[in-house]
Amino acid sequence: MSYHLPSLNAIRVFEVAARHLSLVRAAEELHVTHGAVSRQIKQLEENLGIDLFERRNRAIFLTPAGLSLQGTCTDIMRQLEAGLRQLRQADDQPLVVSCEPTIAMRWLIPRLGKFRQLHPELDIHLFAAGGPVDLRHGHIDLALRRNDFVWEANYHAAKVAQELIAPVCISGLLNQGKLQLSQQCLLHTATRPDVWPQWQKLSGQTARGKSRATYEHFYLSLQAACAGLGVAIASAYMVEDEIRSGQLIAPHAFMTDGTDYVLLSAMPFNEDKRRWAFLEWLQQEFKVTAQAVTGLDQ
Repeated sequence: MSYHLPSLNAIRVFEVAARHLSLVRAAEELHVTHGAVSRQIKQLEENLGIDLFERRNRAIFLTPAGLSLQGTCTDIMRQLEAGLRQLRQADDQPLVVSCEPTIAMRWLIPRLGKFRQLHPELDIHLFAAGGPVDLRHGHIDLALRRNDFVWEANYHAAKVAQELIAPVCISGLLNQGKLQLSQQCLLHTATRPDVWPQWQKLSGQTARGKSRATYEHFYLSLQAACAGLGVAIASAYMVEDEIRSGQLIAPHAFMTDGTDYVLLSAMPFNEDKRRWAFLEWLQQEFKVTAQAVTGLDQ
């Protein structure tokens, strides 16, 4: 005896509404009207002959039957996502990586050649962007970020390295081998406005300069430091080449600031060999950079 399944579209609408416990937010995610969502839920309830939601004070709550169906739908959606990912991998789809602009320009791009030598079968598509990222409904596979914001609870996050910061400048700004911040222009950045106060708190030193200049992005403040315009706070990973060449110096030791670089994924890394390979390579390369600039083993 065959059983007629309800509309798969109705089940999809139910899954989104159950996850948000909101018809309005479900409509926003599905890009349909509130009325369309309500009709699909009503048709599903009529088809099954049971109530899936309890409506109270203009809010909705799952009934016991709704909770049971939600669990089933969640499992099915996960299996479907995993199957689709395997199909994409089989078609040799590129790994799409979103990366903060400063990390991308000053650290990642110069090293991508190494990754391609190790994994010539994997193509990387790189997008420069910072802050929150949609890994579920967009086309981004991975996001490399500092953990200075809150991401979705169901994302998988792997620590890549600790952040390390210190003031950097050209050697010409030293006075008898010492850096006197009170006599310098301190270079600030709009994207990390608290970095100077943070370093002052960590180091126990006063960070009041003779003057200040503010740049829109972190990498612009580093360029200004290279040009001798003042002293910038730098991440150790962003100034490796300049420290090695002597273009910039770090008169004070690099210190951890309590934040980490993390790699974000919508699925477990070990379920996708491409993601796992990229994560392992990132962790090793960040470690090599930290040792080269600071002598620290992370």
